[in-house]
Amino acid sequence: MMKERKEIFATAKETAEAFGDYLMKEAGEKSVFHCALSGGSTPKMLFDYLAVKYRNSPLWNGIHFYWGDERCVSPEDAESNFKMTKERLLDYIPIPQENVHRVLGENDPEREAERYGQELLEYLPTHKGLPVFDLIILGMGEDGHTASIFPHQMELLSSEEVCRVAVHPDSGQKRVTLTGPVINTAHEVVFLVTGAGKKEKVSEIFNKTGEWESYPAAHISPEQGSLVWFLDEAAVGK
Repeated sequence: MMKERKEIFATAKETAEAFGDYLMKEAGEKSVFHCALSGGSTPKMLFDYLAVKYRNSPLWNGIHFYWGDERCVSPEDAESNFKMTKERLLDYIPIPQENVHRVLGENDPEREAERYGQELLEYLPTHKGLPVFDLIILGMGEDGHTASIFPHQMELLSSEEVCRVAVHPDSGQKRVTLTGPVINTAHEVVFLVTGAGKKEKVSEIFNKTGEWESYPAAHISPEQGSLVWFLDEAAVGK
């Protein structure tokens, strides 16, 4: 049975920093901690905070980082989630190189989705043939998408594959993303949602009103785990 709760903070920065402390506390409770990261503006603040406050933490030895989604670009490209994480966090902490499992965005998208899925199955515990993350960090777009599961590709929420290729609805850019069943198999999923632009979708999802069922983020519900929302006041509104 899924447990859900909401944590609300005054600003986006406070939201990111509170989650940073929460993340490291969770990681400290296990000898090996498998965490899928997200891109976006709030994770930038999160990584900046971790890079300073937890720069020399011994916990990095047991933390393994993965990505919930990645744009199909080179790791030097400005749009790469890996590049952002590397420049804001990985370059500053003593995490073993073998603990960082990036999506090879420079490779053929379909082949990389299959390869990355196999890597997750190799490194993570499994349940019913799916990899089990300790924690998956998700954001939510103003269209209600999460990871790179967009409203026009709702089938990715029920795909039997570990990873799939997603296509951005406007740019046509290809991305590799975790599928819905993998996300919902995690022990814990945390949404980091900040900014007034998210307010309408957040309200619809929480209150099950409007077009809420058409938003991928509304369908995230870890079957045997916890769903936690870290939000700022702007995203919650009234």
